[in-house]
Amino acid sequence: VGAAAYANQLTFEARRFTLVSSELRASLDRILRMVSWMIVPVAAVLMVSQLSAHDSAIEALRGSVAGVVAMVPEGLVLLTSVAFAASVVRLGRHNVLVQELPAVETLARVDVVCIDKTGTLTEGQMELTALEPLPGGDQETWRDALAALVACDPNPNATLRAIGTGMGPGPGWETIAVTPFSSERKWSAAVFELNQTWVLGAPEVLLASSQDGDSSISRSISMEGVWERSQVLASEGRRVLLLAHTTQLLDGTNLPSGLKPIALAILEDRVRSDAPNTIRYFNDQGVAVKIISGDNPLTVAAVAARAGVDVGGGAIDGRDLPDEIGSLADILDAHSVFGRVSPHQKQAMVTALQSRGHVVAMTGDGVNDVLALKNADLGIAMGSGSAAGRAVAQIVLLDSNFATLPQIVAEGRRVLGNIERVAKLFVTKTVYAFLLAIAVGIAQLPFPFLPRHLTLVGSLTIGIPAFFLALSPMSQRARPGFIPRVLSFAGPAGVFAAAATFTTFAVARLYLDAPMAEARTAATFTLFSLGLMVLARLAAPLTVSYKALIAALAIAGLVVVIGPEIRTFFDLDVPSLPLILVAIGTVALAVQALTFVERVLHWFPATERLLGHER
Repeated sequence: VGAAAYANQLTFEARRFTLVSSELRASLDRILRMVSWMIVPVAAVLMVSQLSAHDSAIEALRGSVAGVVAMVPEGLVLLTSVAFAASVVRLGRHNVLVQELPAVETLARVDVVCIDKTGTLTEGQMELTALEPLPGGDQETWRDALAALVACDPNPNATLRAIGTGMGPGPGWETIAVTPFSSERKWSAAVFELNQTWVLGAPEVLLASSQDGDSSISRSISMEGVWERSQVLASEGRRVLLLAHTTQLLDGTNLPSGLKPIALAILEDRVRSDAPNTIRYFNDQGVAVKIISGDNPLTVAAVAARAGVDVGGGAIDGRDLPDEIGSLADILDAHSVFGRVSPHQKQAMVTALQSRGHVVAMTGDGVNDVLALKNADLGIAMGSGSAAGRAVAQIVLLDSNFATLPQIVAEGRRVLGNIERVAKLFVTKTVYAFLLAIAVGIAQLPFPFLPRHLTLVGSLTIGIPAFFLALSPMSQRARPGFIPRVLSFAGPAGVFAAAATFTTFAVARLYLDAPMAEARTAATFTLFSLGLMVLARLAAPLTVSYKALIAALAIAGLVVVIGPEIRTFFDLDVPSLPLILVAIGTVALAVQALTFVERVLHWFPATERLLGHER
């Protein structure tokens, strides 16, 4: 009782707080740390160069502020949070409660889903369909004994409740001693009047000790016949329990001796109508499905087959599983269906899968699943399950609907893929801002922009479109390597954007002797055009809505240059024709150079694996 109860022990083991592992959060923190360390020396170089390039300290300060502010990927963290929050709202509409925000990210990375049979693949409504008496038992007595045995269990599970519903109220026998059902032992027992002991449990468990040479099963009945009948029923997808009788008293949690098989209780649970479609979705998406249950392996295999799970490798009995993690991982790689698995074995199986680099999601509804839910990268609890399971899970299916899982995984992929695109956009700006600051520092030129110019370019090519990118559809499965992929895109794009912008500004000032306003306008046009090019690459494949968005942004930029009042507000001026041609030429060269570099990168197998097919 109390802390010594098995359910409470499982709950206590899971009572430790751990944050969801988030590669995205760690990657964003790393990017921000890198920017923070780099911004100090570059800002100092920029400030010194601007003091040398300008006669006015105010103008030098303006150029320095513009350069420093552009280096900061402002909005990246905000849009990441907005994307997560929007996904939580969308999942909530499907009766999915997200209890930890980074869990949405984990959804996208899951490549193995471990599923309990009862309540997940099946409807979870066990029903007593038949009672088969075995030779040698008084039918009236054992029926009353079965009803009494179920009624005296203080915490009946779904199976015992189904038997109790089918049997009706117990006979009111006086209970002398009780050993409640345990998923570890797979049996329960009670002693009633006249020292009559009745045991209800898994046939293979009650029969096993006799097969090993023990005499706990009476030889008056053919054990082989009982075993064969139970196996036939189990292979049909039914749950089978054996009722046995003995005159021996209970000795704690030890199985009493002298057991005599009396009857078989046969239960059935219907497979969910939407389970086959859900399993098919996971197979199509490259997500492995492992069925892990405490039921008879034959029963689990039959139900799994009806749900569309590949059971070609056969069902594995949990009692035959090794304790060594490496050997366990080998078996998990080769098989998909497991029965007679204890709670601690479920936990070990999750650990074994993780040892092979898998991102594991675990679904469950009972206290027996608590340890596995806690250890998994993503714990998914059923709303109708135990309070302990819901407490340790990161996601709760409020309607206990297994068919919601594909929507959950798709939403996670959508969020993570969009955040990666947004990160590439922001980091591209950081790269070209750093390079421009270094270039003008070396050349001792004024910074090509005022703060308001970068506000204009940043709003039209980053801020506004990033909001749409963060919330757009995306189905690509997430992969490790967030930072390398971001830098592999933002690096070349930022380099050529900075090179083209600096070239336009330098030609305007050093060779065409253009006024500062015209030179800055040409540089703004160059950076704006390349920003739209980067946006178009990230939004690919371009849908009608994306094409309309890019066109609207281009028109907005043109309006700023054409409209006299708004042009004056942004301190812009229409450049001369030669300067316009220079700007167009540098943009064209930058686009061609970037395209060539991307093609070269795809020639190398290692780079191709890193970039995938997202371009």
